[in-house]
Amino acid sequence: MITNLAQGVQAFTSNVFLVTGDTTALVDPGANFDVVPRIEEHVDELDRVYLTHTHSDHVDNVDAVREAFDVETWGFDADRPEVDNAIADGEAVPIGDDDYEALHTPGHKNDHLCFYSRAAGVLFAGDLVFANGGFGRTDLEEGDRPTLIDSLDRLREAVEEDFAEMHVGHGPSVTRQPFDDVETAGRAARMG
Repeated sequence: MITNLAQGVQAFTSNVFLVTGDTTALVDPGANFDVVPRIEEHVDELDRVYLTHTHSDHVDNVDAVREAFDVETWGFDADRPEVDNAIADGEAVPIGDDDYEALHTPGHKNDHLCFYSRAAGVLFAGDLVFANGGFGRTDLEEGDRPTLIDSLDRLREAVEEDFAEMHVGHGPSVTRQPFDDVETAGRAARMG
């Protein structure tokens, strides 16, 4: 089961996805709100915390979550203080009841990862792509539009056309034809 713990939070934060199952995981702990009691409403412990990237709105709650649940974090760049364990591009990682492929997708930030499970038909897209074909900003440090376009193209090739759910870093998840949103983002990024 996938639950967005940041639902209804008015502060500036990323979405925070709690995924329960064989490996109870948090995808992006968020920022600027107390996420710990929201996690505790659903589970007593966490097995892993995954970071799509290390912008502060996605990771400022890392220390609180580490302390409360004695859990380690996984992300692309283990040189970052928020990342305890590095995930290599293409590596399979357990989230909930499925294995997800980690896809290194820079352009919004150098350490950006998406997580995709072909078996589950689920994509955690971070800030690469959003509902309705939105895409991540490239005007921040480490942002680069041509690199982002390459990452969007890579993601489009990696996912199945009929995958079921796309959970994004900001805004609503996409549960109807998310492949269309990935395609639209690729086209829109080329135009701007």
